[in-house]
Amino acid sequence: MTAEMFPKEKTIDLRKKHIGPSCKVFFSHDPIKIVRAKGQYMYDENGVRYLDCINNVAHVGHSHPMVVKAGAEQMELLNTNSRFLHDNLVQYAQRLQATLPEKLSVCYFVNSGSEANDLALRLAWEYTGHKDVITLDNAYHGHVSSLINISPYKFHQLANAEQSKSVHVALSPDLYRGNYRQDHPDPATAYADDVNNLIQKAHEKGHKVAAFIAESLQSCGGQVIPPAGYFQKVAQHVHRAGGLFIADEVQVGFGRVGTHFWAFQLQGEDFVPDIVTMGKPIGNGHPMSCVVTTREVAEAFKNSGMEYFNTFGGNPVSCAIGLAVLDVIEKEDLQGNALRVGGYLTRLLEQQKEKHPLVGDVRGRGLFVGAELVRDRVKLTPATAEAQDIIYKLKEQHILLSADGPHRNVLKFKPPMCFSEEDADMVVEKIDQILTDIEKALGLQMPSTVHTENGSRKRNICGHRRFNLRKTDVIIQME
Repeated sequence: MTAEMFPKEKTIDLRKKHIGPSCKVFFSHDPIKIVRAKGQYMYDENGVRYLDCINNVAHVGHSHPMVVKAGAEQMELLNTNSRFLHDNLVQYAQRLQATLPEKLSVCYFVNSGSEANDLALRLAWEYTGHKDVITLDNAYHGHVSSLINISPYKFHQLANAEQSKSVHVALSPDLYRGNYRQDHPDPATAYADDVNNLIQKAHEKGHKVAAFIAESLQSCGGQVIPPAGYFQKVAQHVHRAGGLFIADEVQVGFGRVGTHFWAFQLQGEDFVPDIVTMGKPIGNGHPMSCVVTTREVAEAFKNSGMEYFNTFGGNPVSCAIGLAVLDVIEKEDLQGNALRVGGYLTRLLEQQKEKHPLVGDVRGRGLFVGAELVRDRVKLTPATAEAQDIIYKLKEQHILLSADGPHRNVLKFKPPMCFSEEDADMVVEKIDQILTDIEKALGLQMPSTVHTENGSRKRNICGHRRFNLRKTDVIIQME
């Protein structure tokens, strides 16, 4: 029996009455009521279809039939807690471990990315006997109290909030607007040295570092891609101080980056974190997450004497769904699709950068892409209002996109992994039209010449002529 379908206005009224006022919705002045979804599309109560460019929870596509079937069939048989033996738990742990470096071999199944990161901190505290945590500026790791403390993206919003004395905030390794940029001779070392300085300052105050935690690619922080070698150098400093390295893959794991299954692998084969956390895409919308660590860390956690138990973590239904998600990723080559379509989307956005002065930077890996909007490419003045204008105008054209970063000026793409080149064409074409209108209203124009990163000059052809990348095109090199 299906639930009664309320008129949209009644849904809004009941939400205001019964749901906490700090629980925000997208497009608050005119929120969308979504009643069903399929693949990369979502449908409102009137049957209007929206292209979903942001829902990295529905990793293999909304309502994927293989995932739905796996969950329903297992639910018909059994769903209970993991204190009973069940093959789904060990089969899924085995499959998941096979995607990771060998030393990451022990799994703890939980229910959300927040739960996973909270448990990761507990593991680090127990293993090291230390308390302090180093996090990155603009980071977000979850909504529970322990994680708000290490999430500057959140605690900077609190008036008169005092940062915990056991939390140290390192520079975000942002090569576009950070302290050390693309023209720096060795930004990886410079940013890693900042972490080392925090460790030394903590030691001077009698503190000891338990863990460094970072998203493998910063998401809420503005789609930031750390420079190659940064994690290796940070890990050296952290390990020397007796701490552990936690890689948060909640937003970026499971093949999203295209070239690798996990985003931390972008740093190279010589980097292996001590703990990896995952969530969101793991269950394609089913509440499921996991912490994977080494045998040594797991044994230390056991030796604390406190049993760990999670009522719903790793239940037979969750693991059946998790197995189905892995099957779909492999069967439909979604990691390969992320690489192909993500590269195509990035090239289309790079064209927009050549054409539109508001597009300051395009960055990403696979289907994790950001376009940072600025009013001035030299001063990097954030184009926050313009980014929001684009988001709302796209919504009017039935495309769902969002903006993030500390200035809310980075258009972020994290769509379901079945996103296509045709989808990319459509959304970038609409962005192109909106940018043209905004820049005309602001009187912004591309200069006759622009300077490249190596200081050379090139003609601004794209300011006057538009190129459309099709599937068979090669990348156009401007002279």
